Amino acid sequence: MSMPASDLSFAAPRVSDPSVFGRVAVLMGGTSSEREVSLDSGRNVLDALRATGVDAFAVDGIPALVDAIRAGKVDRVFNILHGNKGGGEDGVLQGLLTALGVPFTGSDVLGSALAMDKIRTKQVWLSVGLPTPRYVRLARSEQGVRDDVQAAARQIGMPLIIKPSCEGSSVGVSRVHDEAGLVDAVALAARYPGEMLMEQLVVGDELTVGILANGDGHTALPSIRIVPKGEWYDYNAKYIAEDTQYLCPGLEGDAEAEIRRIALAAFLAAGCSGWGRVDVMRDRGTGQFYLLEVNTAPGMTSHSLVPKAARQVGIGFEALCWRVLESSVQGGAAA
Repeated sequence: MSMPASDLSFAAPRVSDPSVFGRVAVLMGGTSSEREVSLDSGRNVLDALRATGVDAFAVDGIPALVDAIRAGKVDRVFNILHGNKGGGEDGVLQGLLTALGVPFTGSDVLGSALAMDKIRTKQVWLSVGLPTPRYVRLARSEQGVRDDVQAAARQIGMPLIIKPSCEGSSVGVSRVHDEAGLVDAVALAARYPGEMLMEQLVVGDELTVGILANGDGHTALPSIRIVPKGEWYDYNAKYIAEDTQYLCPGLEGDAEAEIRRIALAAFLAAGCSGWGRVDVMRDRGTGQFYLLEVNTAPGMTSHSLVPKAARQVGIGFEALCWRVLESSVQGGAAA
């Protein structure tokens, strides 16, 4: 049986003096499709850090951050950018900061780049025996989608999902129940750069597991089961609707222990560190878990899930932001 959520133990913070962090740039906004969510998250993080005495200030986007670093104003970065192509989750920002010698929160270059690419993440998970829905990669050409979408759909079987491989927050995602819906679904996903992914639609419970640095390692927080008012947990349900239910912990007993185990294994297999969130489906008929993706800079809005899970183990929002920031300090948390 799994431990109750209240019995999960966390090491005491290693940093007690906020001056250790120096001047902290809370990096938000940017130019990705998730800009507005990032701005909302960033404002919350900024307020929380300031409330704990951290010398934190807002920076909107990577070019502005580079200017601030050149001006000698930045000692550390709390990255709360979301997405890629101007977001800060695809490894580009991490490579820049590593080259400049500026510490930052979240995963390094490898973990960030890999987790942003759903196809490559799946390949890694399958190589180590972790469960993920069946999928087909849809390659592009200058004329559009090069592969035979109908043939891929027959291989996967209906119902299925079509989505961009490198977007988050349910951007560009379609659920397809018959062949007639394929064209529109591909057209929507094709609006976004990069490859596309056709994936088995798992019918069942949608769950997510936050991961947080803890001493010399990482700990999986209690799972959250998401119960949207509508049929799907889409962008509206995630960020706008007030009637989505979040049950934490989302499961009980051995099932809760297992989802935490595979979520932590998935996070580490993808080379991630510091903090993150692993999204999982549980098949309603079989109880089988299927890993969907890792978010390396999860949302910190009023609707966001990592803060909800952290509260279940006695870690409030300000303490959560402190712990995430602390993981960027050498000797704070091992990758």
